[in-house]
Amino acid sequence: MLLDLFYFVIGIVLIIAGANYLTEGASALARRFGVSPLVVGLTIVAFGTSTPELIVSLLSALKGNSDIAMGNVVGSNIFNVLVIGGITALVAPITVTRSTVRREIPLMLLASLVLSVMALDRVFAGTGATENILSRSEGIVLLCFFLIFLTYTFAIAKGDPSDPHTAPAPTKHYPLWLLVVFIIGGLGGLVLGGELFVDAASSIARTLGMSEGFIGLTIVAAGTSLPELATSVAAALKKEPEIAVGNIVGSNIFNIFFILGTTATVTPIRIGGVSSLDFLVMSFSAILLYVFAVLFGQRVIKRAEGAVLVLCFVLYTAYLIAQL
Repeated sequence: MLLDLFYFVIGIVLIIAGANYLTEGASALARRFGVSPLVVGLTIVAFGTSTPELIVSLLSALKGNSDIAMGNVVGSNIFNVLVIGGITALVAPITVTRSTVRREIPLMLLASLVLSVMALDRVFAGTGATENILSRSEGIVLLCFFLIFLTYTFAIAKGDPSDPHTAPAPTKHYPLWLLVVFIIGGLGGLVLGGELFVDAASSIARTLGMSEGFIGLTIVAAGTSLPELATSVAAALKKEPEIAVGNIVGSNIFNIFFILGTTATVTPIRIGGVSSLDFLVMSFSAILLYVFAVLFGQRVIKRAEGAVLVLCFVLYTAYLIAQL
């Protein structure tokens, strides 16, 4: 147990350090080539910080721990919006670009709804379905959605000149080789730190007799989402709100379309410990983020709204614990 606690702490340290260097390196590199901060958050940073989810979900599914694989993604998406979005807004109000309100957040909501329909066979397929399963064909469909998302993202890679939030802004100047070191080192710290944290947390949880579904939805989801938390908070402190919100939304889209798409294509995911309520909360959190983003037409998620997001997560987690 003491060794697990040691790895737990080391994992957190690596995650925070990796997130800071990844944000700094990716932001500076993208601006060097004229790419908007929003696209950086939606692609480079989102992919890098989603790597722990990919590793955990794929390995869990291959080992037959499907509840951890699915719970990891569903729980991570809930954690990303309610906890990361909430805490980031508490640190500094999040300015949301027009593009994010009109396109990225609705796409995240679409991804949540598509996954729910695909995964909840016993709800949407009627009495003919004997179990909930995400099949290989459904995984391929998710990957097709992911390719569409990538095509769209690269299409806006130069930013929208009518939106000042997508225009490149002055940043620190680093040598190109140092930016590469920042990005590679940051990603390495995120992945290694995430793995150490998840392994230690899962070991502690199993020692306490918790189910795989609960572990996936809570401890593993929170552990693999720590990179997003550290990166978004670091971006907010660095006055990079586009990267902060782009990272949250982009990671959720990556999690569903790419991570579950890849995992289900490799091996079908049988779903037992993740309930309809969990999928509902995932979709509801996306709707809540959208409502807060367009509230009063200001496109700013304020501190009070951030507190509401965190409170929703506390209530959801309390319910899960009560069901143990």
